[in-house]
Amino acid sequence: MTFLAFVFILVSLVTFVAAQLVLKRAMEFSTTHSMRNSYFISRIALGVFLMTISFFLTLGLLQRFDLSYLYPFQGLSVIFITVLAAVVLKEKVSVRLTIGALLITAGIVLVSLS
Repeated sequence: MTFLAFVFILVSLVTFVAAQLVLKRAMEFSTTHSMRNSYFISRIALGVFLMTISFFLTLGLLQRFDLSYLYPFQGLSVIFITVLAAVVLKEKVSVRLTIGALLITAGIVLVSLS
């Protein structure tokens, strides 16, 4: 794998995680405010834009790499979303969730070593 391919994989992952966080924030905002609010609309648009970037980068990566090679990297999104949801969104992380994220991490390491 080249450095550029690694960068594209990383950007795809980061845009996917960022989109999830932005969309979650927008949906939380919508519970107390109108969905016609400009803040809500701009956050939804930003989330969809980030998802679109992630989607097309992933399609481009699928042209060059096997799905079995790329999927472990996509699996890292679970860990990043869990950590960032706790830090950015102030969500509570239970012991069960932490154990699950660690098991996913171990699975990703095992798959990537094969």
